[in-house]
Amino acid sequence: MSLWRYVWSRCSRDIAVDLGTANTLVHVRGKGIVLNEPSVVAVDKTTGEVLAVGTEAKRMLGRTPANIEAVRPLKDGVIADFEISEAMLRYFIYRVHRRRTLVHPKIVIGIPSGVTDVERRAVRDATLRAGAREAYVIEEPMAAAIGAGLPVWEPRGSMVVDIGGGTSEVAVIALNGIVAGRSIRVGGDEVDEAIVTYMHHEFNLAIGVPTAEQVKIAVASAYPMNEDGLVAVARGRDLLTGLPKSVEVSSPHVREAISVPVQGIVEAIKQTLEATPAELSADIMDRGIMLTGGGALLRGIGRLHEIDTEMPVRVAEDPLACVVIGAGRALDAPQRFAECFASC
Repeated sequence: MSLWRYVWSRCSRDIAVDLGTANTLVHVRGKGIVLNEPSVVAVDKTTGEVLAVGTEAKRMLGRTPANIEAVRPLKDGVIADFEISEAMLRYFIYRVHRRRTLVHPKIVIGIPSGVTDVERRAVRDATLRAGAREAYVIEEPMAAAIGAGLPVWEPRGSMVVDIGGGTSEVAVIALNGIVAGRSIRVGGDEVDEAIVTYMHHEFNLAIGVPTAEQVKIAVASAYPMNEDGLVAVARGRDLLTGLPKSVEVSSPHVREAISVPVQGIVEAIKQTLEATPAELSADIMDRGIMLTGGGALLRGIGRLHEIDTEMPVRVAEDPLACVVIGAGRALDAPQRFAECFASC
């Protein structure tokens, strides 16, 4: 390390990053969460120049001229476009360090538990090239459990279900390790795509993913609830006439649309419970299942899991932030959580 790089590294605040398919959150040591932006980058296809990152870039999705492309550089929780992911990370580091360019923080970054070694190295390389002096990874279900306040260091079992944008992570944790778990590439994005497909087949209406996401937030539920009378208006293009069209959809409509991805998460939970040692199963029966991630906000998701598993289910206090909070706590207390993350 050069002398100047060392000096500036001493001025840098170490950070934890939840590099999600849908959103990126950044936690700075001593400050907490300082950034929560969509994982979207707008690029000029002619020059390769990055035009916008985060919220500004997300507004461009589906609305850009031919020479501008708004892309999500992560797919299913892993890096799909290395260069754009690196540019996005560099921008976020620049933002949280008050636009100083010579900072070199230590970074802990959350990754899905099911990633390959190649995908793990891609995260490491992108993080280092973006300006980190050291790069560590922590598996997302472990970080989510820590962030939700579960005592992962105890010799008793804790179960967490982290439903993100690209993946859903299910894990039984004890003694700072994952004893049993499943990582499936089903999450909020799959739910949005299911709504797009449903609107196409049932109403001959073409809508974009942003519209599907709005419908999901407005009326979607995983289990029949008191809100079944909710109605949302979906606006798009009539597939028969090609003209603009709007359709009213109710909560039962959307529940039918998203039943397949929701059931995929249910099956992952059941498979994990089947692979869990009997002693830890008894602990989970007592403690229940903790839901984290944006998918935990889906109406009725906890009730659905309670019925299917016959176990108590709780939603974390701040489910969207659990992974980055947990990664930040692991960064702040390396002795307690040393076994939870390792150098890439």
